[in-house]
Amino acid sequence: MIAVNEYFEGSVKSLSFENSQGKVTSGVMDSGDYVFSTSAAELMRVISGELQVKLAGQSQYTRYPSGTEFNVEANTEFAVIVKEQTAYLCFYS
Repeated sequence: MIAVNEYFEGSVKSLSFENSQGKVTSGVMDSGDYVFSTSAAELMRVISGELQVKLAGQSQYTRYPSGTEFNVEANTEFAVIVKEQTAYLCFYS
């Protein structure tokens, strides 16, 4: 089953599904600053655009342009700055 998710008053939207690779979301973030909470470990892959990310325990943001990815630990928060609409894939483990 495909589920539609919407966060931050519609500024972040995604579709979630499960396949042979596990639980996955595919989404788009509008320009803005966001803080996300995790319950599972995540592998975030930037498909188009760029994310600036500050993971738990970090003091500075790191740029992740299209074609790059980063890991987020379970049960943490991470901050994201989006300068232009950006598409991503997120794989959960």
